[in-house]
Amino acid sequence: MTGRKTFFRLMAFVIGLLIVMIYPLSSLGTRNGLEEMVSEFRRETKCPAVSVLTYDHGTVEYYGDESGLFQIGSMTKAFTGLAVQKLIHEGTLKESDKVSDVLTGFVTYYQGARVEITVGQLMRQTSGYTNSEKAYPSAGAGQNLSAWAESISGKNLQSAPGEKYAYSNVNYNLLGAMMEKVTGRSYQDYLEQEILTPLGLANTYVGEPKDGGLDEGKEAQDASKSGVGKKIAGKTVIEGSRLIFRHAIPYHVAVREGAIPAGYFYSNVTDMGRWMEIWMGIADMPVEYQELVREVKAELKEKGDYYGGWECFGDGVTGHSGGTSNYSSRIVFSEKDKVGICVLTNLNVAASTDSLCNGLLEMLRGGEKGAIASDVWTIFDKVFSALCLAGVFAFLICIWSRKRGMLMAVGVGMLALLVVMMITFPLIFGSGLLDILLIWAPLSMATFFGVALLCVMAAGIKIWMGRGHEDYKKTSEGSAAYGDRGVSGI
Repeated sequence: MTGRKTFFRLMAFVIGLLIVMIYPLSSLGTRNGLEEMVSEFRRETKCPAVSVLTYDHGTVEYYGDESGLFQIGSMTKAFTGLAVQKLIHEGTLKESDKVSDVLTGFVTYYQGARVEITVGQLMRQTSGYTNSEKAYPSAGAGQNLSAWAESISGKNLQSAPGEKYAYSNVNYNLLGAMMEKVTGRSYQDYLEQEILTPLGLANTYVGEPKDGGLDEGKEAQDASKSGVGKKIAGKTVIEGSRLIFRHAIPYHVAVREGAIPAGYFYSNVTDMGRWMEIWMGIADMPVEYQELVREVKAELKEKGDYYGGWECFGDGVTGHSGGTSNYSSRIVFSEKDKVGICVLTNLNVAASTDSLCNGLLEMLRGGEKGAIASDVWTIFDKVFSALCLAGVFAFLICIWSRKRGMLMAVGVGMLALLVVMMITFPLIFGSGLLDILLIWAPLSMATFFGVALLCVMAAGIKIWMGRGHEDYKKTSEGSAAYGDRGVSGI
């Protein structure tokens, strides 16, 4: 009897050991790999808040703040796309419907001729619009979808409708405006009642969560002290941030109603986990919505296909990124491999966020995780932080130096840098220089612009004062010489 007990104990020990070796160690390895990548991401970007969702064959895990709400940027487009697909499914809209048929008076031109854009082209990002803020400005403060749509009516397209893919926020904001027109309801009301509520997404918000009174409990106080969150209507909203001199500081940008459908939802990784399961076809949801999801996914067959706010990346991977002036995010999943990742951050470092998300997905699929990519704004912050130091040194030279050659070199050099910035940056980023400096770029860039201006002004003033002093000196010397001649001639 004793021998039999010993045998069963030994077998239980062996089975337990195998379980620990096969599953927990594997899980631990994944967790360690995730934490290493997030740590590397933080070191590279200086991002204050990162939340991650991992889905691996039915197992969902979270890293960071599970409930904290982040702005999800262009990941919003998938919600708008699903709402439009619902209207198409019901017959309220058709893919062939023209924007001008729905929005009365709306016109578009290509190469001087009037052309028509369809719902299907907006959904596929093939309308002919681009993401240039200079050509197609986003909604201004207080501008709703209808007013914004009127403001871009009559614009010229960059390509013929349906000719080629060109990503543009204009497309999904127009879909939002059309949705309001055909339903007679606000975009917010329609999305909340017809998409978010039926799908059980209680932590996803159309635009910025409304203040229902600040919660002054311990959690709210902790969020406030951390510098990255605030409590609104019982939810912790993770505040956005912005780079300056290799640090991230809190940075809030008001959400504009006319821009919400293309990129200004808020959500957390908990809801993003359910959202991912919805699109992987494994979430419990009404049959009608299962059909809508299938209809959207049917349009995503080959690498590069775009439809309804989703892009096919090939090899069975679908996803989308999001980036605003103070947040960046990404969601990717493979229905075939039954794995998925969502990353939410409160800093605009989209390239780094994308590489973190992609690396974690590859790790789940058994591949190499790769390195964190450097985002353009991170690079700019490093460069302009160094230039600011050089600019301060140059300004001191302008203050103390009396050498005309040195002042000319500093003034001309700084002026040349300013001219390069004013010409090239709007061309590169497709936006006005003031928007780049004041809204999008690290504050170190705007600081350098100011320091460089001071250097040019200081150098110019010193050169002008020096020239005036030289003229005065010459005049004085001439007068003295004339006086000497006059005395000697007496």
